[in-house]
Amino acid sequence: MDPDALIRIAWRLASGAVGGRQGRPRQTELCRAVSAAYYAMFHALALSCANLLAGSTQANRSQPAWRQVYRALEHSHAKNQCNNSSVMSRFPAEIRNFGQLFIFMQAQRHSAEYDPDARFSRIEVTQLIEETDRTIAGFKRSHR
Repeated sequence: MDPDALIRIAWRLASGAVGGRQGRPRQTELCRAVSAAYYAMFHALALSCANLLAGSTQANRSQPAWRQVYRALEHSHAKNQCNNSSVMSRFPAEIRNFGQLFIFMQAQRHSAEYDPDARFSRIEVTQLIEETDRTIAGFKRSHR
């Protein structure tokens, strides 16, 4: 799953330009945009883990091993490790920032997907998408 594509989807949903329609986005679209932004972070992390552990190019890795590492990432375990200060304190600021936003965005996704009373404004969602996109970019730069 391409994190950049998920960010583009989030932007499209937040814009209200879905299904050939223009205008104010519906709450459903805003909720899906929040979810897409979180999943961009999740897949950026899964991609990073798989590349670091199994190899970043197909020529230099076992594809089944890479896929197994990619698929092994669990949402709650990732959140718990991002919340573990003794683990996170060892990493550069970009990775610590990613961890903090990952925790926050997971909570936002849970609200967006499971709370029938959750409401998001277009401004709030666009700010979340901007911050997520910026944080993923910093995360990617931190381990090149």
